[in-house]
Amino acid sequence: MEKKIITSANAPAPIGPYSHSVLAGNTLYISGQVAKDAVTGEMIQTDIKAETNKVMQNLKAILLEANMDFSNVVKATIYCTNLGDFAAINEVYGTFFTTDFPARETVQVVKLPLNANVEISVVAVK
Repeated sequence: MEKKIITSANAPAPIGPYSHSVLAGNTLYISGQVAKDAVTGEMIQTDIKAETNKVMQNLKAILLEANMDFSNVVKATIYCTNLGDFAAINEVYGTFFTTDFPARETVQVVKLPLNANVEISVVAVK
């Protein structure tokens, strides 16, 4: 099986030794994204909805680079530092999917990179 690294200039550069995503066969594995702006390098943390929106925009940029969109997503994992934010995160997350929602879990964690409040990773299939 061929493995191809997919990177997007419209998503923030990885902060460690990992790729934005890896395409293995027809399956795209996108690394967890936080609300870091690709242009300014600043974290978007004005409120949880704005932060979640930026995370989803970063995921979208990587999906587009692989000639996919959210309709290709089959699995998502949401990490958040406060499950009290679940309703707001879910509200924004839901606006990126129109039908056939992917499988998903949401996990509360103690801390995320760059002091993010939410991080989301996805798996997509062509």
